[in-house]
Amino acid sequence: MFSSKVAVMISLITLGICMYLYFPFPNNPMVETQARTIFMSFPISNYDGSISLGITGSVLFIAAIILLAIGLKKYRLRTTIIVVIAYTILPTLLITMYQETLAKGIDAISYNGEGACSFDSVDEDLMDAKCNLSLHNRSNEAVTFELEFLDSTYQEDDLRMESLMNLAGPHRVTIEANQKRRINFKESLNLSNVPNHIGGGTSKGIHIKIIDGETLRIL
Repeated sequence: MFSSKVAVMISLITLGICMYLYFPFPNNPMVETQARTIFMSFPISNYDGSISLGITGSVLFIAAIILLAIGLKKYRLRTTIIVVIAYTILPTLLITMYQETLAKGIDAISYNGEGACSFDSVDEDLMDAKCNLSLHNRSNEAVTFELEFLDSTYQEDDLRMESLMNLAGPHRVTIEANQKRRINFKESLNLSNVPNHIGGGTSKGIHIKIIDGETLRIL
């Protein structure tokens, strides 16, 4: 089955390195990079230009797949497809397994990334805001934390949008054991002392920060 076991071993080690570079736990690395172009979980570029680590990871991933194909004598295409699919879903499976067994506190909180916010201007200094998102506590104990909103999308002149919700904070949230909870925020925001903010709009795929004492996660 193998034409070169060494090539296969090097390929698997390289794939492990690739996964380590951008493993999405405890934080979501895409929030910090604000990626515009993504290849196999690697952010290739953002609004500031190319991302060298993401490009390096992409090159390593391609090299690993080539080495895998070289090292196999049979079932090259089938095995390569299986490996690529496994590489895509394995991080999520590993995180879920950890959260449902060993994780405690905010490490047990998962977020599907599908939150949304809307902002409607009432007058020059007042805005009505709504945000909703779903969080899942996968542990066997209730978890309480503070939640902050992050400006997760690029805005011209760095206009504040999602983070405006923090004006009504701190938002303290409790999720019971093994509970999936949809959280809805509805706030009236005073913007009289807030420069450089949006006049209104909607946002999807919002990012958040959850905080418990000195521990925090970016999701």
